[in-house]
Amino acid sequence: MTGEQRARLIKLAKWLVESAMVPLRLFQERCEEEFLWESEMIKIKAADLKSKEVRVNTRLLYQQTKFNLLREESEGYAKLVTLLRQGSDASTQNTSAATVGIIKSLIGHFDLDPNRVFDIVLECFELQPSNSVFLDLIPIFPKSHASQILGFKFQYYQRMEVNHSVPFGLYQLTALLVKEDFIDLDSIYSHLLPKDDEAFEHYNAFSAKRFDEANKIGKINLAATGKDLMDDEKQGDVTIDLFSALDIESEAVTERASELENNQTLGLLTGFLSVNDWYHAHILFDRLSPLNPAEHSQICNELFRLIEKSISSANELIRQTQIQILALPSAAGSDSMETNSSIYRSFVNLPKELFEMLSCAGPYLYRDTLLLQKVCRVLRGYYQSAIDLVSAGDGSFNPGSGIGGNQTPRLHLKEARLRIEEALGTCLLPSLQLTPANPAVGQEIWEVMNLLPYEGRYRLYGEWEKDDERIPMVLSARQTAKLDTRRILKRLAKENLKQLGRMVAKLSHANPMTVLRTIVHQIEAYRDMITPVVDAFKYLTQASAMMEALLLLNCYFGIWGSRIIQVLARI
Repeated sequence: MTGEQRARLIKLAKWLVESAMVPLRLFQERCEEEFLWESEMIKIKAADLKSKEVRVNTRLLYQQTKFNLLREESEGYAKLVTLLRQGSDASTQNTSAATVGIIKSLIGHFDLDPNRVFDIVLECFELQPSNSVFLDLIPIFPKSHASQILGFKFQYYQRMEVNHSVPFGLYQLTALLVKEDFIDLDSIYSHLLPKDDEAFEHYNAFSAKRFDEANKIGKINLAATGKDLMDDEKQGDVTIDLFSALDIESEAVTERASELENNQTLGLLTGFLSVNDWYHAHILFDRLSPLNPAEHSQICNELFRLIEKSISSANELIRQTQIQILALPSAAGSDSMETNSSIYRSFVNLPKELFEMLSCAGPYLYRDTLLLQKVCRVLRGYYQSAIDLVSAGDGSFNPGSGIGGNQTPRLHLKEARLRIEEALGTCLLPSLQLTPANPAVGQEIWEVMNLLPYEGRYRLYGEWEKDDERIPMVLSARQTAKLDTRRILKRLAKENLKQLGRMVAKLSHANPMTVLRTIVHQIEAYRDMITPVVDAFKYLTQASAMMEALLLLNCYFGIWGSRIIQVLARI
């Protein structure tokens, strides 16, 4: 555009503004700074207006309005941390409301980043897990952000340059948020490492090596020289190692100790157990069952704590009942008998979660012998109360509110029987195999089994000696018991009957089916061993004697043996 044309355009623009045909604001919005200055539509120079425009745009578009670094707004974050750290464990509704209001004020006054504030709230909650005030603070933030923030925390510890393991407080915090339904389990599970397939593959390789070692116990070395065989057969004192399987298990636990530190899914499982969230813990137990998580001592101890908590009320009820029975006068009479019967019929109910815990604990309940015996007594009282409930046809026993729903006494008894059989098969009997030379534990388990019908007992006996054992430790205990039994039987005679007979009894306390089956096979091969073996059987417990009768009848009478068992069980 030439100078003359530009002058005419400027003159036209002035006339349009002066005649009010076009508002001045429209020219200021649409025209360049130089044109506005020449048309006298602005009071500052074009260069000054342009620099002012740049400053305004920078302030509006590029100036930081939210601070997410502590050094950028140290005062605001310092006040926030001070507020969160001075909270007390005993919170009230007014305290929580006041804290929420102060946090919102700090965010608005100091322009704090809400996501960074949420992160600090979670970190303080991690350090104070018992402070319930934080449960009222978390809902003011978006739920979807919680899983992302926690996921970033877990991913930080997955870096190669980070040599620290995930702190247990982070697992506990995550478990508590899942328990309170602030985040979903699957949303946080996707952030954890290692992935399930990778962890399963690693454990299968480790487990296969342990199975190979267990299967080698008692195997004959065909490459052994004559001198080695003579040393093995050398006469002398026979010794048995009742703790060899436990030593193997201790080595395996020590070898897997690093796995618990590096496996974040197992850490989260421990967190669920620590906050008493069995629902989500059971989900992870099922999902991680190929890893045998109960083998880890920390997980096992937390699981035992939940079992102890689940049976505490029932155990106290049974204990008080026994005390009342012992306090009754010994004089026999109708009133005394009725009182005794009413006391003995105290209704004992157990939650289904207890049996899920026992199934997850498996054979590792042997680690706490006292808890194992408590569980046996509680299960015995539970099943006995179900039997009494069915047998009380006169209406004197009315614990209808304790059964729950419209369940009849017979259905309750059937359910109790199935639960007891499952607990025996998955937990109590395998735990007995790892409890060396403890007849008291065997007697407690036998008293539970003795309440079951003979069909259930003999089915449990048969399932006990399964060939597809999936836990190397149990297989090692069985193989060791079989080897020690053979060694004892080689030297069993009338002269050393008392000593070796007691050794056989010690072995049978933990592995009665294995020991007795080995003895029966040896008798079938060597008939002259019948007399010393029969004399040695006087040291067996009642449970071992019943199992021996089952084995003998099945071996020598076949199908008629099972019928004889039925007749004997009804006597």
